[in-house]
Amino acid sequence: MKNSENLGFFTRQVHAGDFNDPLGSATVPIYQTSTFKFKNADHGAACFAGEQKGYIYTRLGNPTIAALENAVANLEKGFAGIATSSGMAAITTVYLTFLGKGKHIVSHNALYGPARSVMETIFARFGVEYTYVDTTNIENVKSAIRPETAMIYTETPANPTMGISDLKKLADLAHEIGVPLVVDNTFCSPYLQRPIEFGADVVVHSMTKFLNGHADIVAGMIITANEKYHKLINPVMINMGCNIDPHQAYMVHRGLKTLGLRIERAQASAMKIAEYLQNHPKVAKVNYPGLKSHSQYELAQKQMYGPGTMMAFELKGGFNAGKKLIDNVQLILLAVSLGGIESLIQHPASMTHSKVSHEKKIEAGITDELVRLSVGIENVEDLIADLDQAFEKV
Repeated sequence: MKNSENLGFFTRQVHAGDFNDPLGSATVPIYQTSTFKFKNADHGAACFAGEQKGYIYTRLGNPTIAALENAVANLEKGFAGIATSSGMAAITTVYLTFLGKGKHIVSHNALYGPARSVMETIFARFGVEYTYVDTTNIENVKSAIRPETAMIYTETPANPTMGISDLKKLADLAHEIGVPLVVDNTFCSPYLQRPIEFGADVVVHSMTKFLNGHADIVAGMIITANEKYHKLINPVMINMGCNIDPHQAYMVHRGLKTLGLRIERAQASAMKIAEYLQNHPKVAKVNYPGLKSHSQYELAQKQMYGPGTMMAFELKGGFNAGKKLIDNVQLILLAVSLGGIESLIQHPASMTHSKVSHEKKIEAGITDELVRLSVGIENVEDLIADLDQAFEKV
């Protein structure tokens, strides 16, 4: 797709990544194959030597996968995409690329639980060191920097506290010390935030969430801002065998085409639900970037194109009240994950962040009474009615 820079997001989400199929297919076909046939021995040798473009083996590259990679990179305004079998495969591939014995990472203390626990339980065994701080305050990050720091990694808005970090300040700091800024953009998707526009070097996604949007696929994506980082990361993904399956890639690409529509619908409902919760007598606090009460409201207005569909809130009755609420919803699903067409509610402290110690959870603002809500595309009146009837039982 030529001159896509002049096209709007909705146009690009439909057409980016497409290619001219020799049979004229209007959609990207599923190349469900492990290997590809060469024209002759010379052609095979040239492909392996990198002297000629061509597909060899799906772990190394596949047309269906490439179409998805190109599409997401286009939407993120990045250089290239690297699709993986899961969001954690994307995260660990990036970790493996930049970290090793004696290397150090500075990261957000409130981020996706497994992204932290894999560092503390697995990478630490191989000599990787880490410091977790509240990256919403740039001074915390500056104080954590060491001579051996090799990466700054953040997630904004943070999971599940909805804290927002200043991408421009983090990028400037990372580049000042000569390390990459890696940003998990899962909570926003490129429709609401594009970290590369603020100087991020690498963006990761769990495509399981918003990019796919239908709770039926597990997948991940890495987008690099330039060719240098793509050439560093892609071989690691290939050698570790973290590639996505072509059928999964097709499904995510299909979901991607309605990304903006889904988020617009869910975001409008999320704003109404956040206001409803903020005014509810049984709710102590609501964390949602669209509310002026959010501590980083102005920053959200500056670096996000909308407040999104995710929020967290605390009930006045503490954990038992929150448990009672989530046990009694009828329409909203009690389930982890997020970003789908259906609304989901869960308890981070005992679910997504259960592997993080209690002390570290409290330090990160993940209290026992915190409830996370991912708003879907249902009628907002029905969602509020469901919350109402559940609150009556609290």
